[in-house]
Amino acid sequence: MSTVTESRGPADGVTPDAAPPGGKRGSDALREMDNPHRARAVKDVVARVVMWLAFGLAMVPLVWILSTVVAKGVHMLGSATWWTGNQRNINSADFGGGARHAIEGTLEMVGMTTIIAVPIGIMTAVYLVEYGRGPLAKAISFMVDILSGIPSIVAGLFIYAVVVTTLGLRQSGFAASLALVLLMIPVIVRSTEEMLKLVPNELREAAYALGVPKWVTVVKVVLRTAFSGIITGVLLGVARVMGETAPLLILAPYTKNFQRDLFNGNFPTLPMMINQDRGDLALAAAAERMWGAALTLILLVLLLNVIGRVVAHFNAVKK
Repeated sequence: MSTVTESRGPADGVTPDAAPPGGKRGSDALREMDNPHRARAVKDVVARVVMWLAFGLAMVPLVWILSTVVAKGVHMLGSATWWTGNQRNINSADFGGGARHAIEGTLEMVGMTTIIAVPIGIMTAVYLVEYGRGPLAKAISFMVDILSGIPSIVAGLFIYAVVVTTLGLRQSGFAASLALVLLMIPVIVRSTEEMLKLVPNELREAAYALGVPKWVTVVKVVLRTAFSGIITGVLLGVARVMGETAPLLILAPYTKNFQRDLFNGNFPTLPMMINQDRGDLALAAAAERMWGAALTLILLVLLLNVIGRVVAHFNAVKK
């Protein structure tokens, strides 16, 4: 039996003079291999710089607005009368008065809006994600897109034409709440829809495998998992409508007195208080009240967001 002996050079079987694949020799090949990594690093740095520049540009108007409102309105919030009184018998040129009537009215109106809009928005999103198929789901999604794009003044005019003119309901805080509902629903629907889509299908399938009905799965598993995201969507909707003024100009004229009845005539709100004093901005007293009401409105939105975050944190699914 003859044996064939193969002669080998170095350990890798390549002679010292052989060129690596690509026709490049040692150091040139390594340098070429490093180039893609260096290019990716450069692109990463550029992307980070662009991102931070965009963030900085977006923060400029926000910081500018907040600093201006705080600087011009914070001294009004230090007065006890601001939190306990109203503007009754206070003329535009008179100093003093409070904003409690407007604070209570804003919270009451937004609360009524939330009570109506949140169940509708969440159930619509559940239908679109969990049940909706075919032309009906497409029509509902299309209408939500239309609602999300309509101007607030159009919502106010629509409610005025349908509810006030046709049905005979008088101008009131409740009529304004109905207009705000039209503005709040699409925000809640879209945000809730996205949160429900993020829930893994494996959770649904695990519940179905245990014989759990679909509606129980939606309530106990899907909504429970997406709860913190849904709360965020609700807070976005509240922030969207709390500062609206156009529907209130048509449906809820301003009053300087305390008014806690949503169904009875003129209604006090912070946006309308700001609008009232804006017309007399040249007067120092009116300007102070305007900036104070604006800062109070910002603080209310901030407070509601903090409360919502706390509720979402303690009700979130524990990992």
